[in-house]
Amino acid sequence: MTKQYYSNGKLLITGEYLVLDGAQSLAVPTLYGQSLSVKETQDKLLTWKSLDDKGKPWFESDYELEDFDPITKNTVSEEALAISVTLKKILLEARKLNPSFLSTSQGYEITTALNFPREWGLGSSSTLINNIAQWAQIDAYVLLWNAFSGSGYDIACAQNNSPIIYQLKNSRPIVHSASFNPTFKSDLYFVYLNQKQNSRDGIAQYRNKEFNAFSAISQINSITQRILTCTRLSQFDKLIKKHESILSEILGTPTVEERLFPDFKGAIKSLGAWGGDFILATGNKTTPDYFKEKGYATVIPYSKMVK
Repeated sequence: MTKQYYSNGKLLITGEYLVLDGAQSLAVPTLYGQSLSVKETQDKLLTWKSLDDKGKPWFESDYELEDFDPITKNTVSEEALAISVTLKKILLEARKLNPSFLSTSQGYEITTALNFPREWGLGSSSTLINNIAQWAQIDAYVLLWNAFSGSGYDIACAQNNSPIIYQLKNSRPIVHSASFNPTFKSDLYFVYLNQKQNSRDGIAQYRNKEFNAFSAISQINSITQRILTCTRLSQFDKLIKKHESILSEILGTPTVEERLFPDFKGAIKSLGAWGGDFILATGNKTTPDYFKEKGYATVIPYSKMVK
């Protein structure tokens, strides 16, 4: 018998960093995501294979079922070793939350499959955690926070099929459906910056900044709510530029538009940790050409990215 699980990828439209401190944040699940299949075997081992968007294995390992120690068949790379350690940590935390998880005498053959390039930063970790949580029948937020850290908005996206407003209240996730379907969405594009950003590094830098959190959160909450109701692209442009300005001041970092695209005619907003992954750009039919001429070949229209 084979069981199948699937989780959506994520993009954070508003509230990056400040979502950690309770800001209302607009997030969207993506058309891209990750699946996990579980097949029972007689080997009394956990055999793990991770496939990329081309169907090629990028990680493979066998594990003992008792404590999830990897069984190395030959020399492994540092990256594979790090992935093994991380996976063991997630599985051990899952078992703590459900002691019966993987406690049977049979074995399992696990296959995960991404339908987006790993480097895109759309949630290869969060989709994995949510899939494992479904499999183990445990709370995905608790698994995330016990194994790592983060706001949890990515777990909310993994579990929802439409835009959401996400907020942490008293360390509890509050998720509401959001009616974000702008009339100008044909003028919105997601551009990959050709590098993956480490969210944990970005969060650590944010935590070291001193600023008026109450004021910043109030401003971001207002922007989030106004974005939900705005009907004109020019209004949307002003809102995301204001958002960028607030975060730029907090982080002491130039905006991505100032740093990389000072001659761009539309508006640009960072998504998630600043410095990598995707940005949101507003413009027109010529916008993809602008970014491609600058060396950024991955430009995805809103309707091809967002559920």
